[in-house]
Amino acid sequence: MNKAIKLIIRGRVQGVGYRRWFEQQALALALTGYVKNLDSGEVEAVIVGHFDVLQELISRSYDGPPRAEVVQVFQIILAHEQNFVGFNMLR
Repeated sequence: MNKAIKLIIRGRVQGVGYRRWFEQQALALALTGYVKNLDSGEVEAVIVGHFDVLQELISRSYDGPPRAEVVQVFQIILAHEQNFVGFNMLR
């Protein structure tokens, strides 16, 4: 059964290729959803997929691309159904 999780990623995650890296990881794991920058300097991602695969991407999200420095990843499990086609990097 698929789950949907919203992530708020804090640290040095803008201007370092984090969204592109995250998108590549999500696509490699066949997840759906989106990733985008927030005005606060954080990155938001909503990912949908099997729980074990979501956990794998959450683990990877702490590393990020080489210039990123992830300080914190907040997880919010979404109760309502999320329907996405593919995975998108939003501006």
